Amino acid sequence: MNARVVVADDQSVVREGIVMLLGLLPGIEVVGSARDGDEAVALVAERAPDVVLMDLRMPRCDGVEATRRIRTEYPGTQVVVLTTFADDDSLFPALQAGARGYLTKDAGGDEIVRAIQAVLSGEAGLSPMVQRRLLERVTTAPAPAGPVPDESRLPDGLTPREAEVLVLIAEGLSNREIAHKLHISQATVKSHINNLFAKAGVRDRAQAVRYAYVRGLAHPPGTAFT
Repeated sequence: MNARVVVADDQSVVREGIVMLLGLLPGIEVVGSARDGDEAVALVAERAPDVVLMDLRMPRCDGVEATRRIRTEYPGTQVVVLTTFADDDSLFPALQAGARGYLTKDAGGDEIVRAIQAVLSGEAGLSPMVQRRLLERVTTAPAPAGPVPDESRLPDGLTPREAEVLVLIAEGLSNREIAHKLHISQATVKSHINNLFAKAGVRDRAQAVRYAYVRGLAHPPGTAFT
């Protein structure tokens, strides 16, 4: 029996190329393609595919949010990320959202088939590079910066990473120091700060620190977490 697959990618040429490639692979039936996360979720609701091959950087609804919605609302459909990006800030949010596979777009047809078969068998469909990155993260993970609440308790739609950055801002760390501590680039730190400022409705670091204190994400010096 063929695995029924939906392809989600915002770039038409890439999306059509993936659909064409999948059509040549044994055991795969493409039942739809989507231009963004909202379309992917709608196609899952309509056609109940076995697997979604999900890009991450898409307009309106990105791949991480679409993955979270699919895994929550349609748990019978698995998600395999197929993306250009393999950095920590792409990889880990996607896996936390429920993706069971993660491939980069240089993956060959055989690797895509293996990943699809793996997730349908209840295993992880991860490229060797991603497996190595996960192992490195486990073996070299820094100590937590502070007690950041789990995602279900975070205010205003903050992601765990944004909350982590906010806690470090409240501790007085610069962007450079935050980047070093979290093993990410300063550009990524700035992106997280812009996102959390927008979500929290704050204009500067001072307001962000006050927000962190008020919302219980951080405590003023001299007090303890309870």
